[in-house]
Amino acid sequence: MESSSTLAAAGPRALREPVIQVQQLEKTYHTARGALTLFRDLDLVVEQGELVAIVGQSGAGKSTLLHMLGALDAPTAGSVACVGVDVTRLNARQAAAFRNQKLGYVWQFHYLLPEFTAQENVAMPLLARGMGRNAALAEADKWLQEVGLADRGAHRPGELSGGEQQRVALARALVNQPRLLLADEPTGDLDETTSEHVFALIERLHRSHGLTSVMVTHNMELAHRCTRALRLESGRLVPLSSRGMA
Repeated sequence: MESSSTLAAAGPRALREPVIQVQQLEKTYHTARGALTLFRDLDLVVEQGELVAIVGQSGAGKSTLLHMLGALDAPTAGSVACVGVDVTRLNARQAAAFRNQKLGYVWQFHYLLPEFTAQENVAMPLLARGMGRNAALAEADKWLQEVGLADRGAHRPGELSGGEQQRVALARALVNQPRLLLADEPTGDLDETTSEHVFALIERLHRSHGLTSVMVTHNMELAHRCTRALRLESGRLVPLSSRGMA
């Protein structure tokens, strides 16, 4: 089983492997009405530098799939390898370390801590890693500048607009300089104009920081601007055709 030291040591061989490699994934829930299978024999490969969109109907399992990529949920069967780590073999402590060291995660709702400033919220992952407070806050300031909020660091989430809150959440996701960014409907709570601004920011940061990114979205226009767009239907991922834009 991978240790924290193993997670930290990604050698040249790992860099040549796909960033995500999912094989024969199955997820079944047992409910009062019987077994509910979201996926069966689902495969996914994401190469370094790709920005992949996943779309599908509500309830298809898009967020569940993202949770399994991020070591937040376990599959019933199959393997999930992200940045060279088989995340299905991690215990809770190792999974938390993996997320802190290797992943950035952005949700539809920002989940900023309301009692802390934007600067403090962005610094949280660094503080959790054990970085000193002054160094963590200084790094947070750099990322707030990256997302265009250099003058909003002292503001609490309730004093920020929806778009600003999501930009703070994006800065928090990237402050640890992860290799992989997972985004679950990052523009879902925003109006059309703000959604465009936030997605354009994700595109820019994806390119400038050499990220590999997977984004769940219901916005077909944004999906088709990604490297690839996939539809999750009947438990499988299929390329999103022009027919899928309807």
